[in-house]
Amino acid sequence: MSHNDVLVIGGGIVGLATAWSLLEQTPTLKIVLLEKESQVAQHQTGHNSGVLHSGIYYKPGTLRATNCRTGRQAMVDFCRAEEIPHDVCGKVIVATCESEIPQLLKIYERGMANGVTCHLIDIPHLKQLEPEVHGVQAIHVPDAGIVDYKQVAQRLAEKIRRAGGEVVTGAEVVAVETRPSEVITRTRDGREWTSRVLVTCGGLQADRVGQMAGCTPTAQIVPFRGEYFQLRPAAETLCRNLIYPVPDPEFPFLGVHFTRMIHGGVECGPNAVLAFRREGYHKLDFSLGDLTETLRYSGFRKLAWKHWRSGATEMWRSWSKGAFVAALQKLVPAIRREDLEPAPAGVRAQALNPNGSLVDDFLILEGPRVVSIQNAPSPAATASLRIGQLIGARVTPKLG
Repeated sequence: MSHNDVLVIGGGIVGLATAWSLLEQTPTLKIVLLEKESQVAQHQTGHNSGVLHSGIYYKPGTLRATNCRTGRQAMVDFCRAEEIPHDVCGKVIVATCESEIPQLLKIYERGMANGVTCHLIDIPHLKQLEPEVHGVQAIHVPDAGIVDYKQVAQRLAEKIRRAGGEVVTGAEVVAVETRPSEVITRTRDGREWTSRVLVTCGGLQADRVGQMAGCTPTAQIVPFRGEYFQLRPAAETLCRNLIYPVPDPEFPFLGVHFTRMIHGGVECGPNAVLAFRREGYHKLDFSLGDLTETLRYSGFRKLAWKHWRSGATEMWRSWSKGAFVAALQKLVPAIRREDLEPAPAGVRAQALNPNGSLVDDFLILEGPRVVSIQNAPSPAATASLRIGQLIGARVTPKLG
């Protein structure tokens, strides 16, 4: 049995940032991080689009809004110090027709309320930034950027180990027992780990791991797969940096967009379709247990009923390359079907309330010896170093 001060479950970027933050604050702590896969950052961290978000979209006063700006700067500073490739290249959010301007202005006002550097720009200015984009008005967000979060996560794991912590891979947690003075965590290989405090950062399994640790979930994770194409090299000049549409206020996702990648290439997407398995990165990935759990959940049924038209459009776009191309052409009319080739997909862990509403903020539950992250949607990767500090501040009092 391994005896520790803090045990962290989950080797995504939030779990790693939490372990690193605790060691930075108190180097004498004995900290172990358990990751079920053979390497860290194998799920949401390693499958996202690599965007450094600015914080323009989030409701003022929420944890997402208050942590994104400081977290973005902390991430940029970390990448500079560690010589990790990144680029604060900026992005544009584009209204493609007059009817989208009121929503564009609401996004601009929200950005201003959040202290985000952003500017309303006219068509000539937009064409200077992105010559191939079609639009009637846009917002320029110069602080947005790109980075490889998987590389950031791997560097955090290295720093944890060098500081005396442990990062244990291939350690899937199967049981947790909370006692008055300690928490006992068991992994599938039969090992037991005791800790004074347990932190769960389960990502796509967040509600299940949290419940295992004694934190009754207030929402359930529903997996949505985001599918991408990438531009063929000859078409990469159609996008200079990041190009986003005005999101549909009635649909809880940002819509397909263009993202220049830090290691080269341009991704186009994602759509948002229900995944039939929590870690289902391919269309045919299927888990009867995961799908049954989703379909039985009242929150998902209510969400599906409310957004069935948009959901059907997303499903059609999943199977029809022509429909995907048509959505991209609203932003960049010069895009052609032959310009696109398939790219790897990601799966978003979206927490849904029983009433069908999305949990629109970071959600953290606590017990006497447990801190459980139940929902960490975008911009969690951008803000991960700041979130790690936030979680660390909740752990420290439990250590006495």
